[in-house]
Amino acid sequence: MIIDLPSTTASAVSKTLVRIRDEAGAVALGRVLTLIIVSTIGDEEEVIAAANEASREHPMRIIVVSTDDAEQTPRLDAEIRVGGDAGASEVIVLRAYGETASDQRGLVTGLLLPDAPVVSWWPKECPEGVCDTPLGRLAQRRITDSAASSDPVAALDRVAAGYRPGNTDFGWTRLTLWRAQLAAALDQPPYESIAAVEVSGAPDAPSTTLLAAWLKWRLEVPVEVRTEGYAPASGIHSVVLHRASGPIRLARTEPAVGTLTQPGQPDHEISLPRRGLRECLAEELRRLDPDDVFGAVLAASRESATTTR
Repeated sequence: MIIDLPSTTASAVSKTLVRIRDEAGAVALGRVLTLIIVSTIGDEEEVIAAANEASREHPMRIIVVSTDDAEQTPRLDAEIRVGGDAGASEVIVLRAYGETASDQRGLVTGLLLPDAPVVSWWPKECPEGVCDTPLGRLAQRRITDSAASSDPVAALDRVAAGYRPGNTDFGWTRLTLWRAQLAAALDQPPYESIAAVEVSGAPDAPSTTLLAAWLKWRLEVPVEVRTEGYAPASGIHSVVLHRASGPIRLARTEPAVGTLTQPGQPDHEISLPRRGLRECLAEELRRLDPDDVFGAVLAASRESATTTR
């Protein structure tokens, strides 16, 4: 069910939610958090679809704050989706125009679930200092996606410079499978130390930088980042761990398949799919405490210990 509320107010939206609950039995019971999505008008549907899918694992109230930079008459158009149009969640879409868009905190405050954690998500351009934004100050967790920005490298720099406990970025979340496979490979004999590491990937992929920083931080060895010849937006291509008995190489050979090569063993094909918005969002919503490892990796990424060519 979708209810349109053109030229409305935040108070009227809140009252409509109460009426829906009383008349149709749509309740907030069982919702574990409020997810605030910061979007631009016209770009909402993809992220709403991802959040709806993630809500099947994390029932929640989704509030989409969508704005437009164009000068227009102040106005708030709202849309409430429940039932089959909202997955396992309630979706409130707030499209704010003109001066109305300047008070984002005021738009959502009366719509938050009581006594429930708040997560704010910037799926496109991430602002500088997300913690200091009106919607960032409301949240226990703040999610950005530097890879989706118009300049991913600059966006990752902003994420690193403005990091505070509770921040995370999908550039880090997309590394979960890579980190797990590399850790599993090192957990097998021979248990030799790693002398050096090579990470190859797209020059504009934040995940390439973060994976290199993680390996350097954990292994305390030189890490070389190779980006020359790789197409933009193609992500990580391979990791090579050099040790005395020969290198361990993990490479993505197909969009969803990786090949693990180790000395004295046959090559192994392993599942290494590219993670979509739904998978990344669901993973980040599983934990609402600060990701200290991500903070340490961001700090390592700002050091000049990795070499690039």
